[in-house]
Amino acid sequence: MPPARAAAYMAASTLLALTQGFGMNLVAANIPQLQGPFGATSAEAVWLMAAYMAPNASLSIALIKIRNQYGLRHFAELGIAVFLVVAALHIFITDLHSAIVLRFFAGIAAAPLSSLGFLYMLEAFPPARKLTVGISLALTNIGLAAPLTRFISPTLIDLGGVRALLQLELALAMLAFAAIYLLPLTPIPRAKVIEKGDIVSYVFIAIGFGSGAVILVTGRTYWWLEARWLGELMVVMIAALTIAAVLELNREKPLIDLRWLVSREVLHVGAVLVLFRLMLAEQTAVASNFFQIIGLQNDQLTGLYGIVALATVAGGLACAAVMKPGREPGIHMAALLFIGIGAFLDSHATNLTRPGQMYLSQAMIAVGGSLFMPPAIASGFTMALRKGPQYILSFIVVFLVTQSLGGLAGSALFGSFITLREKFHSNMLAQSMTLADPLVAARVAQLSAAYGRTITDPAVLKAEGVALLAQQVTREANVLAHNDAFLIIALLAVGAAVALVVHWLYIRIKEAAARSEGQAAVEG
Repeated sequence: MPPARAAAYMAASTLLALTQGFGMNLVAANIPQLQGPFGATSAEAVWLMAAYMAPNASLSIALIKIRNQYGLRHFAELGIAVFLVVAALHIFITDLHSAIVLRFFAGIAAAPLSSLGFLYMLEAFPPARKLTVGISLALTNIGLAAPLTRFISPTLIDLGGVRALLQLELALAMLAFAAIYLLPLTPIPRAKVIEKGDIVSYVFIAIGFGSGAVILVTGRTYWWLEARWLGELMVVMIAALTIAAVLELNREKPLIDLRWLVSREVLHVGAVLVLFRLMLAEQTAVASNFFQIIGLQNDQLTGLYGIVALATVAGGLACAAVMKPGREPGIHMAALLFIGIGAFLDSHATNLTRPGQMYLSQAMIAVGGSLFMPPAIASGFTMALRKGPQYILSFIVVFLVTQSLGGLAGSALFGSFITLREKFHSNMLAQSMTLADPLVAARVAQLSAAYGRTITDPAVLKAEGVALLAQQVTREANVLAHNDAFLIIALLAVGAAVALVVHWLYIRIKEAAARSEGQAAVEG
């Protein structure tokens, strides 16, 4: 492919990835800003995320076979056309219920865009570089969407409110629509690969994954053991996935090869990807929530997210430059060190910490994230291709579960951990505070002095001071809880690095023993 045309395909890949990523992160980055226009509480606004992720979590499984049977061209054109229609309909919504319905269809329509973003980037490179440079740049585009969404959202809201965000999503969809028609992908041989059994299995997989996505998004808001319907939805998820597993295990040509998925090699790759998603929750969930807790808004964080976006690009380019078969352990070690050091630096935050003091640590985590994923995905694809092309779909399931559901699980897990630790620290701080302590009494008097001219009743004035002190205690407890989460993530990174070294040494010792046995056999 000529360099100019290759650059056009790379630009189209970036456009498609940002279009899909912006739509996915639109709600997560602007929940407080969306509550007012839709007349929703924070708990109700969370359903916008749940509605999007419920179909999106599993649809990539079906799209692989749809693409193989009906052709890339039809797949790309129909996928972007549906997304364009849904994006246009967003402009006209005025209430929460309509928004939830449209977000559900947006989740369906956006699923092809992530696949197309991958395919357009790989199209620009020869086969020898598809699983090195190509996959590194494609994953960089995907990782770039989250910080860029938070970077541009405040400016757009200042210009035109929430509707400006929706208009940008529509504009990106129109540009992506034009790019797909101007730059067709290389067609692949069609084959009749969809069977009736695939449809039945996929329905149960979609119900199971969709239920799991809703549970992970809403569980922390409604709390796991408090809402009865969360337990009922968990039963639906387990039952649907169990039925799907039974169906697949008894098919001659299963949609997903479950026996291969539970092999040692695949479980190892899956565990690595899940651990990575948990560690990346430091940036996507814990750090952003920390700044929200101390009272900072998105417009005060644009500098931080600009740095994160630049670091993501730098990490992706560095990975593309050094990534070759056999270098995966070294790249993973560097990524884990970046993430571990960055999270450890963040664990010393106070209520006076501001975004400028986290530029270095968050940039290190962004670089680590860009370095970690491409070697892991390339190893998984290579492992699947050794077994045969039909195993690509099974590996897609591993990637899908670990990234979409794994990302939601990371946010839910650390969000719940922070809630529990905040209660613990609040109790520890409050139990030593009594008005008999002169320092506590002086702080209450200092805080209540601001209302001295408007409140004349001493008892009411004192109660106001106590309430203000309780707010400060809660804020400090939240800071300590977030520091605990940062430290846990740093320890996870260190533990993963140690495990990587042990695994590398084990492989080398095993190879040395095999060579010794071979030499002994030759000499004998």
